[in-house]
Amino acid sequence: MDKIIIVAIDGPAGAGKSTIARSVAERLGFLYIDTGAMYRAIALWALRTGTALDDMHRLEALAVSAELKLDGPGKISLNGEDVSAAIREPSISEAASKVAAVGAVRRALVEKQQQLGESTSVVMEGRDIGTVVFPEAQVKFYLDANPRIRADRRALELAERGQECSVDDLVREIEERDSRDRSRAHSPLRQAEDAVYLDTSALSPLEVEDEILRVVRARTSNGKSLTRQHVE
Repeated sequence: MDKIIIVAIDGPAGAGKSTIARSVAERLGFLYIDTGAMYRAIALWALRTGTALDDMHRLEALAVSAELKLDGPGKISLNGEDVSAAIREPSISEAASKVAAVGAVRRALVEKQQQLGESTSVVMEGRDIGTVVFPEAQVKFYLDANPRIRADRRALELAERGQECSVDDLVREIEERDSRDRSRAHSPLRQAEDAVYLDTSALSPLEVEDEILRVVRARTSNGKSLTRQHVE
């Protein structure tokens, strides 16, 4: 691969995008970009500064002025501070979803994301990568999974960090976030017409990775266009 390749991975919360994208990027030797972490960082800054989550003008100012740096897999700094752990607190998830619904915030961060993908091959995951950030990406995927399974995965992740939670509560939160993400006015969550659909409910992370790598290598080696596919 001697040209810049953009691999876009979209999907709802808990579908496994971050884990899969990070591993695929490592196996391909591409830069991994977790766009969700960028929105979480803005949400964290808003909460720290007492900014109301419906104050669109102030949120836009934070997004425009934020100095965001991806310091490696799972690492992000905000204005020079490593906030990788802070943005993963449960309270940040709800705030990040609300911040991401603000059009001006999305425009500011989309510009930053596009700049990151201009100079090197990347695997970028989020909610609108294949539809808004990089609509011309060579390869696009849409990862999905049953809400209950996504909640179970989230509960396990929190348990590994010593945090207990109700799976039923997580299912409700996930369904509410899905509804908010899909119905927002700016860059709603949806599958791009030319994205490969992967239902990860019954697939292991390795199986998902291998399928993504197979498609990426086929797409970037023969130049043929992808049509919507389903792997269930």
